[in-house]
Amino acid sequence: MKKDIHPEFHPVCFIDVSTKKKFLTVSTLHSKQREVIDGVEYHIIYRDVTSDSHPAYTGEKRFVDTAGRVEKFRSKFKRIRQ
Repeated sequence: MKKDIHPEFHPVCFIDVSTKKKFLTVSTLHSKQREVIDGVEYHIIYRDVTSDSHPAYTGEKRFVDTAGRVEKFRSKFKRIRQ
């Protein structure tokens, strides 16, 4: 590999905002906020969705409100049809 062209890896802690779970890893991402965990300084990166909270991984089913969509469409375009 060529020298001095690759980004530097460093310890990063991704924190899921909704579940507060921490994922310790290495990454090229960095932040100004840092925290020492088990004697290692990690850059802290907050994430809205991770594998701990995403419905595809958790199996959680979300109810999508489909009732009223047709009525909303018809009322929106009612004046065009006349």
